[in-house]
Formats: sequence, C-alpha cells, structure tokens
Amino acid sequence: METTLARPALARNAPAAASGRAARITGRILSGLCIAFLGMDAIVKVLLIEPVRAAAPQLGYQPETMVPIGITLLVCTLLYAAPRTAVLGAILLTGYLGGAVATHVRILNPLFTHALFPLYLGAFVWGGLLLRDARLRAFLPWRSRD
Repeated sequence: METTLARPALARNAPAAASGRAARITGRILSGLCIAFLGMDAIVKVLLIEPVRAAAPQLGYQPETMVPIGITLLVCTLLYAAPRTAVLGAILLTGYLGGAVATHVRILNPLFTHALFPLYLGAFVWGGLLLRDARLRAFLPWRSRD
C-alpha cells in the first residue's frame, strides 16, 4: 500500500491511460470498418446497381424502394461517423439493422449467415462506439476506470 501512495499520480494512471488509448484506437478501427461497409451498402442501394435491383424482389421489396432505403442508411451512417452525433447514429443504425434482421427472417434465409448478420454488424457498431467514447462507457454497470 505504501508503494502505491508513494508513486506519482501519473505513474499510477499509466496502465489505464495506455489501455484507454488502445481502446480508442481499436474502437476507431472497428467503427471505421462498420462505416466503410455500411457506406458502401448505402451507395450501391442509392445507385441501384443491377445486383441490388435483382436482389430486391427476392427480399420482398420493389427495386425502386432500394433508393430511399439506401438514403436512410447513408444518413444513419453519416450520423454515426460524426463524433458529435455518433450515439444518435448508432441508435438509428440499430433500428435499421433490426429491420434487416426482420427481412431475412421473414423470407426464411439461413439464420447464422444471413438473418443474424445485421445483429453481428450492430454489435460491431456499438462495440466500436463504446471503445472510442469513455463517456458512453460510464453508463455501463461494469464500467472501466479510464
């Protein structure tokens, strides 16, 4: 106990600061991958490329509905990408991805590869956000001491 009190505050906090920095970097990488994936998905929907046009009826949608769906996804992704609106973007993306799960369940796509893929992506969205934002981690019951 004496050694802990005798150490300077900076030295006591060094491991927490290092792990906090590593968490932020990991969170930014994870969030960046989600933003890239969701952004690309939104763009191909907005451009209504042939594979999107062909897949729409298989999912139970008219091809023309893919453009507004893509715009919605793009707006949610941009909100998530901006630090000031990232939490709002994550909330909106959660709703969007929930609709994607419902679509895949409704047409009886395979569970682990298709129907739950949006759930995996949503976990990455929130995981990335939690890792890069200490204020958000403060709400968790098992919060870390950054």
